[in-house]
Amino acid sequence: MKSTPSALAADDQAPASVSFAEAFKFWLKLGFISFGGPAGQIAIMHAELVERRRWISEKRFLHALNYCMLLPGPEAQQLATYIGWLMHRTWGGIVAGALFVLPSLFILITLSWIYLRFGDVPVVAGIFFGLKPAVTAIVLHAAHRIGTRALKNGWMWAIAAASFVAIFGFSTPFPAIVLAAALVGHFGAKQWPQVFALGGGHGSAANGHGAAFISDDTPPPAHARFSRSHTAKVLGTGVGLWLLAMGALVAFNGLEGTLTQMGWFFTKAALVTFGGAYAVLPYVYQGAVDTHQWLSGPQMIDGLALGESTPGPLIMVVAFVAFVGGWVKEALGPEALFLGGALAATVVTFFTFLPSFLFILVGGPMVEATHGKLGFTAPLSAITAAVVGVILNLALFFAYHVLWPSGFSGSFDVLSAVIAVAAAVALFRFKVGVMPLLGACAAIGLAASWFLPRLQ
Repeated sequence: MKSTPSALAADDQAPASVSFAEAFKFWLKLGFISFGGPAGQIAIMHAELVERRRWISEKRFLHALNYCMLLPGPEAQQLATYIGWLMHRTWGGIVAGALFVLPSLFILITLSWIYLRFGDVPVVAGIFFGLKPAVTAIVLHAAHRIGTRALKNGWMWAIAAASFVAIFGFSTPFPAIVLAAALVGHFGAKQWPQVFALGGGHGSAANGHGAAFISDDTPPPAHARFSRSHTAKVLGTGVGLWLLAMGALVAFNGLEGTLTQMGWFFTKAALVTFGGAYAVLPYVYQGAVDTHQWLSGPQMIDGLALGESTPGPLIMVVAFVAFVGGWVKEALGPEALFLGGALAATVVTFFTFLPSFLFILVGGPMVEATHGKLGFTAPLSAITAAVVGVILNLALFFAYHVLWPSGFSGSFDVLSAVIAVAAAVALFRFKVGVMPLLGACAAIGLAASWFLPRLQ
């Protein structure tokens, strides 16, 4: 008889097995409740998988998390993929990772359509009026949160300052900043290894949650042992899927078509997302707003607000960017604006997350053989420090568009400034969660849109 999670808590016994169907139900549920950004999503998985269900031990959970934090891409989605792969082979990982993303994709397609179709309606406009200053405060808080973990000494502060000057003063491309920081970390660690020692990630929870299905001493299953032939097979399949998808886009849309350009651009974005979604947003802005003009700067702020208010990894804001771009550029013609936007969002999601699956399915067996021996953290430390400067630049960019919506020559938006300051105080002083904050600011914006015209 299979033990239930509640029974496990009582008799302190590990589950004898975890069926694929049982895991599927959990990953589907996780896709709809994974609010709160990476820290919140990882906390949910820890509570469910380590403490309640005991599918994996504390030590194995944190070891997998450490690896995912070294990778470009959303670490929470990669962690789900890793655990799903460890328990149920390749398809287990694909299902876990895909279900982490798909609910967010469908929700964002719906919200993006509402935004474009009804964005000028006073109610919708009022809601976004309140959300924009809240997003500015959230991005500033993200810079502070990452900075407190990454800026451990003068070297790290100098790297952060240099990255800020590079992107703010010289519009240096984000990949160039990442590469430069990685090189500083790589060569600097050889001379001063203590300077670039990696900090402690999301923290560790207390031990003592009872026996687990995958315990500290459970040997890696057969599929989790390194094999050159298997590695080559997975790599070949992944690269083949990328070539097949890109070839189909070129055949359908041409080399310069909107969908093809999106596929190529977001493939590059997926490989430079060190430091999380906030770190890659400046790169997405440079390409999507400045270069390709798929959307405007204010629309980018609105998209981030939608991304913050939906489940799934925050990097899913790229689905909003793609939907707007597919709609504006009429990817499938003027008679199919919704379908063009939905297809663009789906294409971009595929190209953004394909590398994440490959990182886990290819690198997982090597990680399983290196418990307690993960290295190569110095470049990541330097990159994370550089990311702080990049995110600070993003916060200033958002503040400019929110507080001076018509540019410095126009009027200063006092109400937006008040909402932004109040949101910052709520985040920094009172530790208010993102969802309650967005809800309160949306309500303020809605009330302002209703009452202010009547007061004039």
